[in-house]
Amino acid sequence: MDGKMLARLGAIVFVAVAITATAIEMTRKKEAPAPAPASLQEPARDPLREGQRRCQQLGQKAAEDSECMRVWAETRDRFLGRASAPAAPEGR
Repeated sequence: MDGKMLARLGAIVFVAVAITATAIEMTRKKEAPAPAPASLQEPARDPLREGQRRCQQLGQKAAEDSECMRVWAETRDRFLGRASAPAAPEGR
């Protein structure tokens, strides 16, 4: 056998092995990973959120309610990332 014939034989063997490996891989059944069980978490109680709901239910009357004004101010401060200012002492 000369060098060319040996190279051709090697190439044919290589291609045959590659085709066989591809055929085996394509016939494999892929198992889907099992989904992670969903964990139910109850949201933490947020008094600010409850105050917002109460003010929402008041409708137009909420604009005159001092508690709603406080809730809205606290909501605005939380949204803007401001630290809550301490309440000013009354009676000055």
